[in-house]
Amino acid sequence: MKKLVLIMLVMSIALFGAFAGGETDNGATVSTDGSTSMEKVILSLAEQYMADNAGVNVTYNPTGSGTGITAALEGRCDIGLSSRALKAEEKESGLTETIVALDGIAIIVNADNPVADLSIAEIADLFTGKISNWSEIGGADAPVVPIGREAGSGTRSGFEEITGVEDACVYSQELTSTGAVITAVSQNPGAIGYASLASNLDSVKAVTVEGVVATEDTVKSGEYKIQRPFVFATKSDTPLSAAAQAFFDYATSADASSIIAGAGAVPVV
Repeated sequence: MKKLVLIMLVMSIALFGAFAGGETDNGATVSTDGSTSMEKVILSLAEQYMADNAGVNVTYNPTGSGTGITAALEGRCDIGLSSRALKAEEKESGLTETIVALDGIAIIVNADNPVADLSIAEIADLFTGKISNWSEIGGADAPVVPIGREAGSGTRSGFEEITGVEDACVYSQELTSTGAVITAVSQNPGAIGYASLASNLDSVKAVTVEGVVATEDTVKSGEYKIQRPFVFATKSDTPLSAAAQAFFDYATSADASSIIAGAGAVPVV
């Protein structure tokens, strides 16, 4: 119910053109915008924070990492959410990067796919078309259907950089949210995709990568290689509002670690 209220509040803010850090009839508003992979983390943090701080509204606009970074830079939100590290030019343009958590990027296949483990080299070959049939790596005689995120997605950027396939993937579909990728993979026997470990992966199968399962422990230890940061992007030269700073301080403190872990990500404090 609280998640529904959050989403409705986000929609009302978008419709009426509210600005970051503004006041509403209910009190102070803290606006976040960006990564869809961070949905569970940011909504869990917001829910707990609002329960502990009556009169504060923390909103989330799931637009994707690139859009969230731009929104933070242009002052259209208090905190931009990025599921990749900020680029040098983004920092130079006036943004500060704060890592809130780490996240594994799970490699997902259809639940009925017999393939259970892949090397990073095999993953790269599957997404670039060098391996075009699952039978080439011990699977069924079925075409490989690579499914990914849209350009600008932090998940896509992280996945392609780690596996060395930037600008080389031959996606059958490029979808605008992590949830859409998971749904598409669950419905196609030959599909392969990638999704945040913090997402609900019950409808698909996450393969091991070079024998390592993607878990909080293996991400934190570095054993699981396909991982990236969850980032808060804020303007370097403009202080946050008092309400936004208080939420920022909470979300990056040890007090929030259990909330972040409960949302499927790996806390860094």
